[in-house]
Amino acid sequence: METYVWSGRSREGQRQKGELAAKNKDDVISIMRKQNIMVTSVTKRAKKFSINLPFQSKASDKDIAIFTRQFATMIDAGLPLVQCLDILSKQADNKVFAAVINEIRQDVEAGSTYADSLKKHPDVFGDLYANMVAAGELGGILDTILNRLSKYIEKNIKLKRQVKAALFYPATIVAVAFIVIIVLLVYVIPIFAKMFTDFGGTLPVPTQLVIGASNFMRSNILIIIGIMAASIIGAGKYYKTQNGRLVVDTMVLRMPVFGMLARKISVAKFTRTLGTLISSGVPIMDGLDIVAKTSGNKVVEKAIYATRQSISEGKTLSEPLETSKVFPPMVVQMIAVGETTGALDAMLSKIADFYDEEVDSTVGIMTSLLEPILMIFLGVVIGFIVVAMYLPIFKLAGTIG
Repeated sequence: METYVWSGRSREGQRQKGELAAKNKDDVISIMRKQNIMVTSVTKRAKKFSINLPFQSKASDKDIAIFTRQFATMIDAGLPLVQCLDILSKQADNKVFAAVINEIRQDVEAGSTYADSLKKHPDVFGDLYANMVAAGELGGILDTILNRLSKYIEKNIKLKRQVKAALFYPATIVAVAFIVIIVLLVYVIPIFAKMFTDFGGTLPVPTQLVIGASNFMRSNILIIIGIMAASIIGAGKYYKTQNGRLVVDTMVLRMPVFGMLARKISVAKFTRTLGTLISSGVPIMDGLDIVAKTSGNKVVEKAIYATRQSISEGKTLSEPLETSKVFPPMVVQMIAVGETTGALDAMLSKIADFYDEEVDSTVGIMTSLLEPILMIFLGVVIGFIVVAMYLPIFKLAGTIG
């Protein structure tokens, strides 16, 4: 979509102008005609030239959460929209984000709605954010919507933090163990191997295996690095394909411990996002479309789109969710109760709160399980290498004794 600058006259004859994101000029004229404005000129806005320095970063979830919370407070206090954006752009620590807020201010000042201005920055404010703001502007409850958005983003940050905490510890241990093993095989083992060669004699089988692995790694280190790099790049490219994402995400959901955690995270995110959208006045069909795009898992995304299709055919939300087998029976039953009682948004929020706690509990269980498993793994691998190197020394000491 392109941004067009338009000018025209209202029914009362007042001159008006503004900017609008649309596919072409005809769409701009059609949209403005529905708003009882006769367009007299439409021109495509020139794209702004900007340079992003390497050390600059886009807005983080925390930046957006703080911005949204402060914006809601200012709107609630009765400050004009443009003044709020001006103040927030000047006090933002992230300069790239400050520039984005300033651009939004300029667009609003030129006559665009706040929601339309946000849609011009999809890499900062996603579909969910822009659609909720649009619903808030339409219903005259922008401050309420912004408060809901800030709460949603803050809970989403907490969820991401829990997942990172769960993955950081095992990833660090495995990385350190990998580095230690490489250092032993490339630098330490050759010293022992030379010493054993000078002594002569037949080496024990474990020692021969370790020395063989060391020689292989030293001789083919560049090939090994090349294969590893190619594998990582190839896996990344495969995951970017539709089929690749589906295969990998299916495998993740079926994993013993991580699969359970991934499923609970998906349920928490789905119910939290959909509940927030519905309570903000976004139609359920649009809400499901947004939720599917932000699900983060291809299997869940596929199930949500199938649910959306079923609802368009006249079915309830709970029926296709139950058929998908992606969501636990308890979640489906609670959603069915919410639909029956007419309190679907409240029920979705309760499910999200419950699964947020479940994620926290699962992270704790997973960490407590992984710790001894990793310790045993490290003990076996590194212990085997150390014992293998000392076996010839023990054998030599026995012979001398």
